[in-house]
Amino acid sequence: QVQLVESGGGLVQPGGSLTLSCVVSGGTFSHYTMSWHRQAPGKERSFVASIGYSGGSANYVDAVKGRFTISRDNAKNTVYLQMNSLKSEDTAMYYCYAISLFAGSNRGPYWGQGTQVTVSS
Repeated sequence: QVQLVESGGGLVQPGGSLTLSCVVSGGTFSHYTMSWHRQAPGKERSFVASIGYSGGSANYVDAVKGRFTISRDNAKNTVYLQMNSLKSEDTAMYYCYAISLFAGSNRGPYWGQGTQVTVSS
């Protein structure tokens, strides 16, 4: 069974930084395109950033370009989201998402349980 477990959320002041991590178990991590999504109270879940299975093809929503960086370590089955210059509008539950375009089992998609990021003074 494939599981995604996020960590690294917390309370941070505006302008601060956080790094989120998502560890994937039970599947072939190097086959997954990974992405981060977020959901603020009263709003729909929305895309934040994605990265291809080999570490290339990073994409970002305009609101985070230049501030957030997505990366992955296939040896550690982990994807990261480095968040700098955080703003109050970045406050949300952040979710990790995995999907494989390779043939075979455990293709997904899969969601993690989320980690809360709160940006407040």
